[in-house]
Amino acid sequence: MTFVVTDSCIRCKYTDCVEVCPVDCFREGEYFLVIDPDECIDCNLCVPECPEDAIYEEDDLPEDQKHFLKLNAELSQKWPMITAKKDALEDAEEWSGKKNKLDTLKEEDLA
Repeated sequence: MTFVVTDSCIRCKYTDCVEVCPVDCFREGEYFLVIDPDECIDCNLCVPECPEDAIYEEDDLPEDQKHFLKLNAELSQKWPMITAKKDALEDAEEWSGKKNKLDTLKEEDLA
């Protein structure tokens, strides 16, 4: 089992979760983070640290977020590891709490 970063992270990219990860399983894209399922040890430390409540255990993914399981696995193979907390995106507060943000990304954002 693994944890999964979902839609709520997009365009916010708070990195509080990265600091507590004991195995460095987070990967960083321009607009959000993903978790490498091959590295995640299911420790649950990241979940309470996420201010957007964007991280779920695989079995607890809401139905409308299940596609993020595959997306995390795919993008974690392409994106670089992030191991230290960074500032959130400049306009994170504007995007906070909004739904269905995956549609705001372009194909190159997911490459």
